[in-house]
Amino acid sequence: MKNRTIPAFIHVLLIFSALFHSHSTSVSAQEVEDEKEFSYSEESGKGPSQWGNIKKEWSNCKTGKIQSPIDILSRKAKVIKNPGRLEMLYKPTELIVKNRGHDISLQIHWLKSAGSIKINGTEYFLQQAHWHSPSEHAIDGRRYALEVHLVHQAKDPKVKHNLAVVGLLYKYGKPDAFLSKLLGNISATNGQIHEKPLGFVDPTHIDIRMGGKAYYRYIGSLTVPPCTEGVIWSVQKQVKQVSKEQVHAIRVLVHDKAEENARPVQPLNQREVELYSLI
Repeated sequence: MKNRTIPAFIHVLLIFSALFHSHSTSVSAQEVEDEKEFSYSEESGKGPSQWGNIKKEWSNCKTGKIQSPIDILSRKAKVIKNPGRLEMLYKPTELIVKNRGHDISLQIHWLKSAGSIKINGTEYFLQQAHWHSPSEHAIDGRRYALEVHLVHQAKDPKVKHNLAVVGLLYKYGKPDAFLSKLLGNISATNGQIHEKPLGFVDPTHIDIRMGGKAYYRYIGSLTVPPCTEGVIWSVQKQVKQVSKEQVHAIRVLVHDKAEENARPVQPLNQREVELYSLI
């Protein structure tokens, strides 16, 4: 992919937003919508170390004890044999790619429910997906080139853990087919406010192996303000591939002055990480 000149926006994430008619509460209502309010650059005075001081309701970012991301130490993970696959019930749904031209520049909207995942009998509905570069989670001290988060929410707000995020890591290698299609459509917006239909897209196309044979599970938080805690994280052990050109394209599109949009790893604080393995 050739390098394209794209205006700098005040934003930090490339986001999929799933709009559900079936329930009104969404993750986007909990995560910060105006991302000019914080930054990934410490030099801005609004970087990760200051998030908890910017607003009272963001205090978890500073004082929370079960924050994300973390450095996953594979040798210390508790192995859970034959737990069953991470059940994903996604379905093709019509998408629109949208460039808002300001805080969060690019969005893809599912016009109807795009499906769900099931964890311990509870159904969590897909809300959005976004990419971080470099990866936010580390495995055995290594951060990867890119990480995508698929954010889900239970309909029942009384569920103990109301949010569930599936994380997929990417290392440098072959181009990712889904990102090739996505970036082609986004680049075509040319940095202006614009909406363009993508047709019917199945979320499983992000990675057909998402219901993989091994994944790490722990309880953490959202990785952006307000850093809400009690999130069920499922980080796939298998690492995908992405080309350097694709990572560069995402950085050009979604970063402002910061060279990266990844929160530093947070203390584990005696939490247990489990490795769910079918192997």
